Amino acid sequence: MLPVKRIFQFFLILAIFSALGLKQAQAAKKLPNILWITSEDNGPHLGCYGDAYATTPNLDRLSKKGLRYTKASSTAPVCAPARTTIISGIYPPATGSEHMRSMTHLPKNFKMYPAYLRELGYYCTNNSKEDYNLREDGKVWDESSRNAHWKNRPEGKPFFSIFNLTISHESQIRNRISPSNKIHDPNKARIPAYHPDTPEVRKDWAQYYDRITMMDKLVGNTLKEIKDAGLAEDTIIFYYGDHGSGMPRNKRWPYFSGLNVPFIVHVPEKYKHLAPTDYKAGGTSDRLIGFIDLAPTVLSIANIKPPSHLQGHAFMGKHIDKSPEYSYGFRGRMDERYDMVRSVFDGRYIYIRNYMPHKIYGQFISYMFKTPTTRIWHEMHKSGKLNDAQSKFWQTKPAEELYDLNNDRDEIINLAKSKEHEDIIKSLRRAHVKWVKDVRDIGFLPEAEVHSRSKKDSPYEMGHDSNRYDLDNIFQAANIATRLGKKNTEKLPKLMDSNDSAVRYWGAMGYLIRGKSGLRKGRKFLVNALKDESPSVRIIAAESLGRYGNKKESKLAADLLIKYADPKENGISLSMLSLNAIDYLDEKASHHKETISKLPKLDPNADPRTRNYAGNLIGKIMSDLK
Repeated sequence: MLPVKRIFQFFLILAIFSALGLKQAQAAKKLPNILWITSEDNGPHLGCYGDAYATTPNLDRLSKKGLRYTKASSTAPVCAPARTTIISGIYPPATGSEHMRSMTHLPKNFKMYPAYLRELGYYCTNNSKEDYNLREDGKVWDESSRNAHWKNRPEGKPFFSIFNLTISHESQIRNRISPSNKIHDPNKARIPAYHPDTPEVRKDWAQYYDRITMMDKLVGNTLKEIKDAGLAEDTIIFYYGDHGSGMPRNKRWPYFSGLNVPFIVHVPEKYKHLAPTDYKAGGTSDRLIGFIDLAPTVLSIANIKPPSHLQGHAFMGKHIDKSPEYSYGFRGRMDERYDMVRSVFDGRYIYIRNYMPHKIYGQFISYMFKTPTTRIWHEMHKSGKLNDAQSKFWQTKPAEELYDLNNDRDEIINLAKSKEHEDIIKSLRRAHVKWVKDVRDIGFLPEAEVHSRSKKDSPYEMGHDSNRYDLDNIFQAANIATRLGKKNTEKLPKLMDSNDSAVRYWGAMGYLIRGKSGLRKGRKFLVNALKDESPSVRIIAAESLGRYGNKKESKLAADLLIKYADPKENGISLSMLSLNAIDYLDEKASHHKETISKLPKLDPNADPRTRNYAGNLIGKIMSDLK
């Protein structure tokens, strides 16, 4: 028989847990349902945003009931890293997940935001796209599938539910639609200044708007389900696009046109105490909000204090934070093509910092070139039929860009060297530098080194370990490498002599960026770098020697690059870096044509969504060598 004291303790513990369960249940009853409706690849091209060409009656009605944000931004101009930002509440350049399908890990003690909601009692569903650049550790959703729905929740549970609408995706612009859905006259479409005005381009823009109308109908269906279930007064509704339009030069580039999204919030009367401070039915807000703010905001709505590692600002709920001064964007590897761009937006001006200015804007990306607009645009460039604004996309980039959105809607007039705008660019440049250091941006490492340096834990933790990631010196090296001029060129040898492979990487990149003159000044350093302990340094040095060196140097470079081109032997990151370099060699790589043709097109060890990247590059190289 148990002692009386033990029996008393048992019942006391039971009573405590029962009370806690009752308290959680009571709290759950007071919690609002939260519905997120997202649409893919569309900017604020809606009637409620003043676009007279658009046909979006359902979203227009939602806007009249809710608050419309005019300066909302994705962090990335493409889906996967944008979703990574949302699910983690951390900027992808801080987690090593800025590159498309990079599949890194968060620290073990960090949770994706639905985990916090589920702990509180929410039934969390995602219908159905995830596409995070982060590997999921543990169960994130109660349901995540095409059948996931708030209707499947246990009785009495509040829900957090996402419906992701793919009908407006880039791929749908080039797919056929029924005649009944073709309602936008191509002749009336507005063609931005950077696109050529051709029938193909007009057709794509018209079909883009047709797809938005089709998306709008699905939004209406989703809202009707809530109303018919009698839950309209119990549900806070968010609608937003996942980044700018799927048209080329919007999607994949961190201009405002690639980052600006439609964003509408509706808060029923019952939960007005959780609404944004400037909430007014049918009103607008010019507060800068971004995807980095979504995780802390949804936690704030549920009265969960956002954890300190989240990098955004809650804009509604019980833990509303101050309005940020800037919004930040980025571009990393886009599918099989490497690039590195950062942006800062202050509500009027957008500042662009290009860290690989030797690459053209319109690098060949297999998926992007399936769009008719891209193909006709590129053909007209090769034929010399474009004006200056249209040609820019097929040229290399300056280190810095600055655009005044009040006077330059299409972001074609670069004010970076304007004396009138010196104070503005200095201010935004400082904001960029501060952000890089605050978030510990690890995008300054070559992708392969992000993974190799973080084997024992996560890229985020590696980035916060100064012994493994000397941000100050690496960031300084990147700035030296990417800013032309005699003084910076003279500093490159010192970078090549560094003990840090990332600094040497930027030293080699500096010579590559400078082209033929870089090779003349750095020949001996680049030749020595072919034996560097870091494969990434070797590859960049080889690209410079291969593109701009003599016959002997080009052959030596091509021989080295081919060794790293096999994705099965070297991993997908080094393979892509090497194949990108080979692609720039053109005919100088022709003696390896047979070897290239026999390279494995797929890496069986890579994530399924990255397995074709090497094959895309190999196909492009072989096509050019024919």
